[in-house]
Amino acid sequence: MKVETAQKLRQRADYTHKFNANTGRHGWLRLTPAYSVKIVEELMDRYDQPQRVLDPFCGTATTALSAAYRGHEGVTIDINPFLVWLGKAKTAHYSDATIASTHRICMRVMDAVRRDAIEPVETPRIHNINRWWPRESLNFLRKLRAGIEAESEHQSPERDLLLVGFCRTLIGASNAAFNHQSMSFKQDGQLHIPLNADMEAMFINDMRFVLDGAEDNPKKTGKVLLGDARMLSEVVDGPFDLVITSPPYANRMSYIRELRPYMYWLGFLDNGRDAGELDWSAIGGTWGIATSRLNDWKQPKDDFTHPLLDAPLSKIAHSENKNGRILANYVAKYFSDIWEHINSLLPILGKDSELHYIVGNSTFYGVLLSAEKIYEAMLRRLGFEGIRCCAIRKRNSKKELFEFDVSARWPN
Repeated sequence: MKVETAQKLRQRADYTHKFNANTGRHGWLRLTPAYSVKIVEELMDRYDQPQRVLDPFCGTATTALSAAYRGHEGVTIDINPFLVWLGKAKTAHYSDATIASTHRICMRVMDAVRRDAIEPVETPRIHNINRWWPRESLNFLRKLRAGIEAESEHQSPERDLLLVGFCRTLIGASNAAFNHQSMSFKQDGQLHIPLNADMEAMFINDMRFVLDGAEDNPKKTGKVLLGDARMLSEVVDGPFDLVITSPPYANRMSYIRELRPYMYWLGFLDNGRDAGELDWSAIGGTWGIATSRLNDWKQPKDDFTHPLLDAPLSKIAHSENKNGRILANYVAKYFSDIWEHINSLLPILGKDSELHYIVGNSTFYGVLLSAEKIYEAMLRRLGFEGIRCCAIRKRNSKKELFEFDVSARWPN
């Protein structure tokens, strides 16, 4: 009965959104939906010989892990230290001894939690945290986090695995709903306050899932690095044969905002100011202080310009659109950052290397922003050849919104 209740809680958490934890070898905790994983795998399956693969926008290291399973060398970077940690945990090779040791530690943690034998960690300083978790759930999570800290060694593989399980449990027990593009909260009538016994069962089930996935990890591991996708040559050495990536979309969705429950609980964030600063440093960030700074942002003189971009920018910035000017600045800065990113890619590409950008178009005030065509125009201006754009899938109920695979070959 306890397991069944925990499963129902997990279903209520709605893991179908892009911040889900689906089943399968890539499903520990990921930002990309199942169809994107399928696209990455299909692209890599085209190659019989080992490739050196780069993903400049790590997410949860799906590309690097897919590469490792296929005998390729996968390298990925991200500006978010939480995603770098998670990517390393997800792509690491775990011995049978480590799996067994993690299981034993998990049992010790649960015993300490049940006996109240450990002082709970402080409540994370997430704004309005009781909207996320009822008091009983919050108390359990505080004790569970303290137990993991006490029973496992710092920076050990066992602690990494336990914390991945903890991340699954904390979002599964939350009042967050992921049935929209961005995270929202369930209505009062949908809220459920689980008993500690239910959450214990949830964490044990989550750890079973994580350990099963870790046991299946390939011996060849990916390389996950902290860095800025606009300055790639400062982070990685080329040449690369293949680039497969899905950059943030120009849709004002803040990944820092969406990831903040994990980042606060694991100590990667301590306050809203730091969250806003990190979001401003990322491509496409618009949360907190990032929004106010867009008012003062000025486009560089040598920036990318094109009628495909200029026309929608003018329409978005129209005086009749509330916040039109700041949103126009957001779109302009997004493509300015992408232009800088693609330019930084050139020195580390090998001859005849292949690129695949999984991107989505957007709308602002009813103005269609054809991001895929702008990516094509950027690649063409830089001298790429064989440029193609294939629609992958419809994004949501709006008929004009799609995801695309924009591909090209670097001939130099």
